[in-house]
Amino acid sequence: MPVKSLDVVTYGEAMAMFVASESGDLAKAKSFVKRAAGAELNVATGLARLGFRVGWVSRVGRDSFGRFVLETLASEGIDSAAVTIDERYPTAFQLKSRNDDGSDPEIEYFRQGSAASQLSIADYRPEYFQAARHLHLSGVAPAISASSLELAFHIAGEMRAAGKSISFDPNLRPTLWRSREIMADRLNALASYADWVLPGLEEGRILTGLASPHDIAGFYLARGASGVIVKLGSAGAYLRTARQEATIPAAPVAKVVDTVGAGDGFAVGVVSALLEGRDAHFAATRGNLIGAMAIQVSGDSEGLPTRKQLVDYNNPLKQRR
Repeated sequence: MPVKSLDVVTYGEAMAMFVASESGDLAKAKSFVKRAAGAELNVATGLARLGFRVGWVSRVGRDSFGRFVLETLASEGIDSAAVTIDERYPTAFQLKSRNDDGSDPEIEYFRQGSAASQLSIADYRPEYFQAARHLHLSGVAPAISASSLELAFHIAGEMRAAGKSISFDPNLRPTLWRSREIMADRLNALASYADWVLPGLEEGRILTGLASPHDIAGFYLARGASGVIVKLGSAGAYLRTARQEATIPAAPVAKVVDTVGAGDGFAVGVVSALLEGRDAHFAATRGNLIGAMAIQVSGDSEGLPTRKQLVDYNNPLKQRR
């Protein structure tokens, strides 16, 4: 069967996520709403909603959660041809508290020994990855197992050798690593394959040991990145390339509801704009915008817009399109 042409490919772990129906202490929650979650899946979802052809590579168990993830992919129009159904290991899941005040929710993960943690170089299908013009990586999938980390480096090396563009969001999960030193070493090495690196300010400080957005960006530019955009939260984003440096103001937010997924929304905005041939300033502005849209809705991906919602949203980009 011929491989579909793709705009973007990514890989990672998706989990069934149970979000408490009422706000407050997770231990006291009595009812939950089931959704799909995963950093790379969030980005794939956001790009697919904007009309891009997106492929997502992973492993899920032969269980109800695995079927749920595959159904979610189909409903979002994400290609799942390279998703393996693992006969031995289960699909992971997580519990998440509901917070309506903008504070960080409580999240408990049940992912040890999951199907996705078995990802390895054996899951690299060259014809599938090479069918995409862009690779998006985050620091989550490489953290779930040694074999998944090896796969991340293999994919990045192959895609770079093939002349594909690459974006990298560190998306730190320190509890999944043996130490912060190992985390920084591995993720900085992976970032060296990327054209665009998208750290949060605190992430950049942890990974580089440097304090300012300017210096953090310089660290990755010196290692081969074409551009770095540092997420500054309510202060917007800092952009630096070899020829450009700017701080882009944050998009207006009426009320912060759920901060989880904000960075994934930012990545959706940046990557989508770059794939359209937009300049870096526009990409960072759209990143701020979609990140702002994401945090005003409960859920990891529920606030990611369709193309029409993006155009209609009351923001500075509406007049520039």
